[in-house]
Amino acid sequence: MPDFTIETTYHLPVFRHRTYAADTLEAACRAAIDDDSWEIAEKDFDSSGPVHVTGIWDGTHAAYAGPPLQIPQQFDEPVQRRARHFEILLGLLKMLLDDISSARPPSLEWLARSAWAIARGEAILTEEPDPEEPVARPTPSHVLARLQEAGVRDAIAALLEIDPAFKALSPEAVTDDEVHAACLSIATTMDFSDVIGTAEFQAALSAIRSAHHRLTSD
Repeated sequence: MPDFTIETTYHLPVFRHRTYAADTLEAACRAAIDDDSWEIAEKDFDSSGPVHVTGIWDGTHAAYAGPPLQIPQQFDEPVQRRARHFEILLGLLKMLLDDISSARPPSLEWLARSAWAIARGEAILTEEPDPEEPVARPTPSHVLARLQEAGVRDAIAALLEIDPAFKALSPEAVTDDEVHAACLSIATTMDFSDVIGTAEFQAALSAIRSAHHRLTSD
């Protein structure tokens, strides 16, 4: 049975209590952060961080005697592992938001990366190893319609021109909050099941015809 020298670490918080005179709360906080005098510091043993692995060497009493071994991800410091994953998630969110803002479907590559990032996030929460790439990506979906608040604004102006019941109301009287709330209500309560079912049927029929043509054209 092989021997390994394992270096484990935990972080012990150090705190101090000191009064600062400042014009604002933010200025007082900045003064406290910039204060490098810690002679009155105390240790907070009750809030110590989790034990994590910071070094592995092959052999007995071999710390720093040779090249270190790779630390399995699940034994890294949890807060650092989460911080590194935050950067990954932020990058993916920027790409997906750019696709949404441009009204284009996200690429299969970014969907696959997002699926892996979700699986890695779950592994971090349960202190498991990172998932192998690639993770099975979700089946692509397609947007049939998009309810745009700008389009609702145009419809409001058109309706007010022809409906005498609201002749005393101008388009500007309808607030952005009212338009937004109305769009949310329609998006969450309107039943599109028949429309989606018809679209799925038509897509299935089109795919069948394409496959039939491809297989019988020879």
